[in-house]
Amino acid sequence: MKHAVLSSIVTVGIALGGAAFAQSDAGAQEYVQACASCHGVAGHGDGPLAEFMTVEVPDLTQIAINNDGVFPMLQVIQIIDGRTGVRGHGFPMPIWGDRFEAQMPDDMGTYATELMVRGRVLALATHLEAIQE
Repeated sequence: MKHAVLSSIVTVGIALGGAAFAQSDAGAQEYVQACASCHGVAGHGDGPLAEFMTVEVPDLTQIAINNDGVFPMLQVIQIIDGRTGVRGHGFPMPIWGDRFEAQMPDDMGTYATELMVRGRVLALATHLEAIQE
């Protein structure tokens, strides 16, 4: 009996660790595809397109430091998604929620599409939390 319980605990631990790694890896991949061109590979705001921006590109490794040492996960998710809240005319951040949604197959369905979009946004936000200095 002890062996079965121990095996179950180890199996669950490995599965959860793998899921966390997969999300972290997915977030890093999303970051490279969606963010690095402006924010730079390491997130310091020095991407190849940063020099062409009309606003300063923020250093994403300093989000927590600029927020009294706390990473504002919900705010970061909302900024990345971009589909909620009032935006000024010409806001520099792309609305990634809309872009991710447009990439989903038409026959996926509303709820499944939204689940996938939110997963991608969460993966990005989790990656940003991981690169805080």
